Amino acid sequence: MRAMTAHHLIPASASRRAAQLFNLLTVAAMLLSLSALLAGKFLGDQKVGFLPFVLSLPPLMIWLGASIFVYASIAHHPNARAVHYNRWAGYRFYGVMGSLVVFGPALYGLLGGLQGVMLVLGLAVAIVVPWAIYDIFRAAREPWQDMSIEVQE
Repeated sequence: MRAMTAHHLIPASASRRAAQLFNLLTVAAMLLSLSALLAGKFLGDQKVGFLPFVLSLPPLMIWLGASIFVYASIAHHPNARAVHYNRWAGYRFYGVMGSLVVFGPALYGLLGGLQGVMLVLGLAVAIVVPWAIYDIFRAAREPWQDMSIEVQE
């Protein structure tokens, strides 16, 4: 018996959105984390010195876990350009986060306390966010086209 195949249309907008998704969510998570750190700094007093750190950590940790699923779902997209943008967004984010595991304690040790946390997080945001925003706009300007793929039923 022969397998039936059907044609499935993937709109250009879906490919563009897939190319931008990892970068968009990374920018949102990192800016939310930085905003929480700054808000905690202004809201907390000296008695609750750990508050900024505690507020800034959850958005990054949640995105670190969720990003694995987002990355994996886009990694097998039929459009090679969407996969390319996703791959480089992953290299950036995971590279910086992995580097912070190695170099973060030393950077934190330079200033210590809240200033050390701000240095480490600020450095991560300064490296990842501008590059991610550049890729978001670059993907938006790219000439995406509808794709037709065969799906076996």
